[in-house]
Amino acid sequence: MNKTILITASLLGMLSIILGAFGAHALKELIPFESQQTFETGVRYQMYHAILLLFVGSTSLIRQKTKKIIYYLVLVGILFFSGSIYGLATNDLTTFNFKSIGFITPVGGLSLILAWSFMFISFLKISSKKGD
Repeated sequence: MNKTILITASLLGMLSIILGAFGAHALKELIPFESQQTFETGVRYQMYHAILLLFVGSTSLIRQKTKKIIYYLVLVGILFFSGSIYGLATNDLTTFNFKSIGFITPVGGLSLILAWSFMFISFLKISSKKGD
């Protein structure tokens, strides 16, 4: 599972760089400044969570079962949160009305919050050694 998490993290990080460059250059003339900022929010959150997955896949402080939960929560979170933000920011460029599925954005945000919560709880369960 660690290898899967690390590969996914690398792909998500790479994709966020590509999407960030696309948003900053290709979309600059196509969408309003406010929409560009919205798009950038999606990119930023995707990168934050790619880095989170790099940590999760690399650490031995989190049990494998918890890593798996965090992994799936982050994937759903990025898809729903960042994905819907990308769609909403570029809504005027497509024939699909992303506003009709805008309700999934907070669901994605909740999924990301839950991923961090599982990590937090996992850290609370670590037994302290004398002197820590």
